[in-house]
Amino acid sequence: MPHRTAPVQSVQVYSADMLRVSAGANLGDGVSWHQELDLDDIYMLDAGADRARLSLQPDATGGFHVAEETGIGRPGAPLHLDCALTFMSPDGLTQVVIVMVELDAEDQIAAIYLLSLSVLRPKIEYSLVGIDTDGAREHFARVACVYFTRGTHITMHTGEQRRIETLQAGDRVLTRDDGAQEIHWIGSSTIRAQGAMAPVVIEAGALNNDHDLVVSPDHRLFVYQRKDRIGAGQAEIMVKARHLVNGDTVRVAEGGFVDYFQILFERHHIIYAEGIAAESMLVDPRTRPALPPDMLDKLTEVMPGHARSGQHGVDVQEALLDRPDAIDILRRASSR
Repeated sequence: MPHRTAPVQSVQVYSADMLRVSAGANLGDGVSWHQELDLDDIYMLDAGADRARLSLQPDATGGFHVAEETGIGRPGAPLHLDCALTFMSPDGLTQVVIVMVELDAEDQIAAIYLLSLSVLRPKIEYSLVGIDTDGAREHFARVACVYFTRGTHITMHTGEQRRIETLQAGDRVLTRDDGAQEIHWIGSSTIRAQGAMAPVVIEAGALNNDHDLVVSPDHRLFVYQRKDRIGAGQAEIMVKARHLVNGDTVRVAEGGFVDYFQILFERHHIIYAEGIAAESMLVDPRTRPALPPDMLDKLTEVMPGHARSGQHGVDVQEALLDRPDAIDILRRASSR
């Protein structure tokens, strides 16, 4: 198995045969790779279609393979981001779907998965209006990146609490392990708060925080356990926000639009957002396409240490947190 260079990314995907052509040239066929698709075909999601968890890991060559922790697919199999499809529903709204192709030992197609960036619903006709063979990695980078939302208070090196939208490159932020560190870049985008991009709300008090913290689903939070109550085997752990959702004190905020912000430092750091220790942007093969071209050009020169950033704690697998009181256990474990 290739050496891990980045955290495992888990996404909820449909098998491609769950989204089938209901009218058009490929009648009855499920979504395939880009060369076998036809624009203007009408697709419909199967009634009762369920998504499965696909875990993937970047490898040393910049590609991807199916990770061991996956719920679908063959662990170790190469995984190719084939294209990004744009569908239009009858109400005029568009949905972007990333086509992910799993290969077998002979580099033949073994399976095709669909990662929808918004909600697909059965009994709705979706017209295929765009096939983008160059943009799949950029769209996937948006899912892989970690984001804070507008209004989030970030702790500065002076202890001041500043809203993230007021920060700019050159400002110095307090980090957990390296004191005051200078921001190299801040990115922002406004997107539909649906599906893989719907933010997670961690209500005040859930992790000993004074105010609500709203972050992207895969944003990892740092927790120091004074007692290992969840069986992670280590005091310092990293927990994805979506693994803490209990529908009460931690919930998904779906609907409308959300303003997302990324913070990039010379290295991957743990900073403080609404008092909760949370990670900054990590540049790896998953997230590089989310950076603007000028920053990519400067990445090696300006931030040579970023790729060598150390681990901040063990990533806690979802199985250990698959319980309604997980957030309460972590709050007690981290309390003085």
